[in-house]
Amino acid sequence: MNRSIPVQAHITAVQPMTDDTTLYTLRCSDTGEISSSDTVASFLPGQFLELSLPGVGEVPISYCGRPSPDGAIELCIRHVGRVTLPLQHAECGEALGVRGPFGHGFPLDDYQGQDLLLIAGGLGMAPLRSLLLALLNQPDKRGKITLLYGARQRGKLLFLEELLALQEQRRIVLQLAVDRLDETMPHPQECRIALLPALLDGLTFDPLRTYAVLCGPPIVYPQLLSGLKRLGMADERIHVSLERRMKCGLGRCGHCAVGTYLCCVDGPVFSYRQLSGIEGALE
Repeated sequence: MNRSIPVQAHITAVQPMTDDTTLYTLRCSDTGEISSSDTVASFLPGQFLELSLPGVGEVPISYCGRPSPDGAIELCIRHVGRVTLPLQHAECGEALGVRGPFGHGFPLDDYQGQDLLLIAGGLGMAPLRSLLLALLNQPDKRGKITLLYGARQRGKLLFLEELLALQEQRRIVLQLAVDRLDETMPHPQECRIALLPALLDGLTFDPLRTYAVLCGPPIVYPQLLSGLKRLGMADERIHVSLERRMKCGLGRCGHCAVGTYLCCVDGPVFSYRQLSGIEGALE
């Protein structure tokens, strides 16, 4: 497959998630032309695609669902940029362009038989949802899953009902934090009023059999990383997604350079061992 050329995909479902974020389901038309293992709908959690709006432009977006043999793709998009803002008015049946997948995803083989500590901030829950679904799909290959998730307020927490249901089913351990109270729910029973790194306080796990996975705004990474280090986590057992740095997807424009790495080719998932010592890597 030529990943430089977009293939056509049609919007099949539109689900508002928050006041500025929407979950789209696309159905890709390339699966009938080439092998299903080499399509834009076949990906690893943590990878991303390039989404194009005809006549407007292109933007990198992380996958947030499961790979689908029938060409279905789930994308959770925040409407803040030149391409994503007009998408707020997109409707079912509209045609978009997609190309990918790009980058290296989360090392699922390394996670077999291990406990997972997933830490998401804001929109970072979207790519971590893809990883979470993959882990839940293979319960015999992983240990305990703990998810720490924080956002500005309860109304900004993505996939909240889904996550609460998984907690109720005891498939995950869930801890939520919000920066401030929400006018629509001033006293959220299931959330702590705190910043995301505060959820590490009092957390217990075995650092020798646990992998930590971080995805969120870079401003929270330093505190999260220092907290994990205090809890005994080794650098190679902390994985960080730099998906916010993505640009062209092909490693040609250089906008995603971090030290000697190009995030869209060498990442966007890195171990902290790879990134430690690189100035500005987590900014």
